[in-house]
Amino acid sequence: MNVNRVRQILSSSADIEVKYNGASVWIDQLNEDGRTATVHLRGPLEERSNVEINELVEE
Repeated sequence: MNVNRVRQILSSSADIEVKYNGASVWIDQLNEDGRTATVHLRGPLEERSNVEINELVEE
């Protein structure tokens, strides 16, 4: 995924499915470096991780 698509997803009110390593995640924010984003797994767990945006895949 690229930085422009991450920004579009963050500004959208639609439920856009994004996966990281095969797991469905929510994107919380694009980090200041422009290469990573903070995400968390969909579901009850709120554990957040910083991941490379090029590893995110839109379904």
